[in-house]
Amino acid sequence: MDWFGIHPSAKWISPAFLPGGLQDLSSNWIYQPGWHFGFNIPAFLIVLLLTVVLVRGIRESARTNNIMVLVKLGAILIFLFVGAQFIKPALYHPFAPNGWSGILTGGSIIFFTYIGFDSVSTAAEECRNPQRDLPIGIISTLVVCTVLYIGVAVVLTGLVPWHSMVDDAAPVVNALRKLSLLPGDHSLRWIHLIVLIGALTGMISSILVFQLGQSRVWFAMSRDRLLPSFFSKVSVKYRTPAIATWVAGIVVAIPAGLFDIGTLTDLSNIGTLFAFALVSIGVIILRYKDPDRHRSFRVPFGPVIPAMSVFFCILLMAGLPIITWLRFFVWLAIGLVIYVFYSRKRSEFYKG
Repeated sequence: MDWFGIHPSAKWISPAFLPGGLQDLSSNWIYQPGWHFGFNIPAFLIVLLLTVVLVRGIRESARTNNIMVLVKLGAILIFLFVGAQFIKPALYHPFAPNGWSGILTGGSIIFFTYIGFDSVSTAAEECRNPQRDLPIGIISTLVVCTVLYIGVAVVLTGLVPWHSMVDDAAPVVNALRKLSLLPGDHSLRWIHLIVLIGALTGMISSILVFQLGQSRVWFAMSRDRLLPSFFSKVSVKYRTPAIATWVAGIVVAIPAGLFDIGTLTDLSNIGTLFAFALVSIGVIILRYKDPDRHRSFRVPFGPVIPAMSVFFCILLMAGLPIITWLRFFVWLAIGLVIYVFYSRKRSEFYKG
């Protein structure tokens, strides 16, 4: 909004909890680290609007997401092409200033950008040919996105010093903004706007996929009687799990207005890594206990890849902060209490 000369009060566009505080481009404190009076209204409204899109149906959601992905990819390619012309090779030295521990921590944090790929599998029932389409879609997008991630990281660290991006929720946009303010670099002002729109579109498209996955997970759990039956009720008009979608939207929208993205990202990372590790262990167990089960997609190279998956998931979990582990154990305990006292005996697989 600064680009258009709109300057809303920081308390209405920043979350109430900022563990690293909030500074302007001149490194002046707007808010000290900790809690303050505020609520991120744009984040709250975006989640609710996307919830409306998801309630209306998978076709509308897919069409909206496809448009946003095209805008996002265009902005990334423009950033790579233009940013490469302003790279300062001296900024690459030292190449790994925090050593292997820094690389491990960085990998643990950036894992958040890969969470959307597993969400695609939760919509398998709405695919025309899931046995063919899901593996191709997930693997091909993994390859493309990894190449783009590496390209953005290389260009970005060559534009501005790495330490200037610490605790920055929008490093690409802010890096271009700083460069556009330098004498003689006025052309970057328009590039800054294009990348800003692409970054916003990218975050919105990611939220759309996450919310789609969450509502479908709750829908499947409710159908298996692990959650109350109203989560699996389908809208007569739109043929989507409307209640599960609305509950997911509200549960996400309120924390989005209260907490910073770093806090939520770390918690999301450790939970997803733990889930991935359990799924990989389950693949190994089923290979030996039920080798003749029909499998629409079979993981290649026997137990080797699932075992490597477990190892790397645990390794990335180890790179997350202690406070994230404590929050994870609290969240895990809440989930176990719900399972033991509600879900276990109601499950269709219960044999008691």
